[in-house]
Amino acid sequence: MAAFIAKQMVGDKIKSVSGAIGGDKEGESKDDGGDGEDPEVEAARREAEEKRKEKHRKMEEERETLRQSIRDKYGLKKKEAEEGMTQPLQDEGRVGRRKKTPAELAAEQNAESDEEDEFAIPTNIDDLKSKVQDIPQKLAAGVGEVTQKCTLQ
Repeated sequence: MAAFIAKQMVGDKIKSVSGAIGGDKEGESKDDGGDGEDPEVEAARREAEEKRKEKHRKMEEERETLRQSIRDKYGLKKKEAEEGMTQPLQDEGRVGRRKKTPAELAAEQNAESDEEDEFAIPTNIDDLKSKVQDIPQKLAAGVGEVTQKCTLQ
């Protein structure tokens, strides 16, 4: 009985608050523009992100000086990155791997399609017959090369 009375007293207040949690869509029309964030909060986030990036850049510089001192101490040479593997400056603080360019993706796709074409089974019967007839000749040529290279003692 006490639970029923408490529910009746607090129930209306819970319904008005539940919209803030995301249950109701009644309170959605209060701010239709942008992402709904206060400009001051957005500026503060941007500033915090810049500070974080600067902090990580400084830490990486310190690590690099330490690495260089170790290289100098033990006479090690620094690994030079290949010309094609240089990363843009915006990816300096990234943890993940570098994204492939569209040219690299196209080249990789062409390589995969060439491999598939090499082992593709012909659907035409005449092509299949010609490939089967070529197998003994290729096998004989391969055996001939091996026998020329090998000598029996």
